[in-house]
Amino acid sequence: MDRPAVGAVPGEREVLSEKPDGWKPDVYARFAAERRRPFHDLLALLAPIPGGRAVDLGCGAGELTRELHRATGAAETIGLDSSEAMLEKARPLAGNGVRFEKGDIGAWESDAPLDLVFSNAALHWVPDHPALLERLTRAVKPGGQLAFQVPDNFGHPAHTNAEEVAREEPFRSALDGGGEPHARNVLAPEDYATRLHRLGYAEQIVRLQIYGDRLPSREDVVAWVQGSLLSEYRRRLPGDLYPFFVERYRERLFAAIPDERPYFLTYRRILVRARRDVSHDVAKASASAQGLRVDSVDTPPT
Repeated sequence: MDRPAVGAVPGEREVLSEKPDGWKPDVYARFAAERRRPFHDLLALLAPIPGGRAVDLGCGAGELTRELHRATGAAETIGLDSSEAMLEKARPLAGNGVRFEKGDIGAWESDAPLDLVFSNAALHWVPDHPALLERLTRAVKPGGQLAFQVPDNFGHPAHTNAEEVAREEPFRSALDGGGEPHARNVLAPEDYATRLHRLGYAEQIVRLQIYGDRLPSREDVVAWVQGSLLSEYRRRLPGDLYPFFVERYRERLFAAIPDERPYFLTYRRILVRARRDVSHDVAKASASAQGLRVDSVDTPPT
C-alpha cells in the first residue's frame, strides 16, 4: 500500500531501529482514516462476487483486505505483500476465507483466473504499467473485475522536494546516485482507459479524484509522507543518515509551502474499475494493447 506515519516525527538526529524493508506499520497507521477514503470510494465501484475468489495486491496490514472480503461476499480472498513488517500485522486477521502471503506484486501471477484482482495504493511501485495491465488481465476470469487506485501526486511539493534532497550530498552518494527511488510509473487516466479497452474490458470507470485533508499543521505533511513516499528512502539510506535526510527535507518543504494551521493537504488519486468481456480473447487483447495486428497472434482452432 502507499503506507507507513509517526507519532512523533523522526528527524531529530536519532538513529531509528527500522524494519529492513523500510515500512513502519504504526507510522502508516497514523493517517489510517484519511488513507482509507480512496479505498472506500473504489470499493463502492465493485460488483459483489458471492462465493468468488479475490486477491488484494499490496495488502499492507490486512484490515482493508478483510473489509474487501466481507463487502464483496467472496469465498476466498488472498492478501499479498512483500513487507514482512506489514504481514506481521496482517496474519492475526486471517481466517474465514482470508489468508495472507508474502510475495512480489511486481512479479505475481495467478495459478487460476480470479473473480476480482484488487489493489489499493500499491501498483505505483511497480514499473511498466502497460505490461502490468496485461499480466493482471491474465489473472481476471471472463466477466471478472480488475480494480485499483494509485497516487498521482508526483507534482506536489511534498514529492518534488524529496527528489531534490535525494540529489544533494551526502544522500546522492548513499543512494548510489539514484535521486528518484520513487519512480513515476503511473499512467495518465485516459491512457489506462484506452489500454483497458484494448485488453477487452467491456465496461470501465477510470477517474482522477482530488482528495483533501485538514492536517493540524504543515509538520503533519512530513509525518504523512514518512508513511508512504519516504519509506523507500528509509529503506535505501543508512540508518544514521535517514534522520538527516528528513531534517533537510523538512527544511526544503517548509520553504515551499505556507505555514497554515490547519494545513489543507491535497492529493490526487486515479481510481480504476473494469469488468472483462465474458468472451474476450486475452491473447488477442494483449496484441491489440501493444498495437499489433490481431491476426498475427496464434490462437488454437475452436
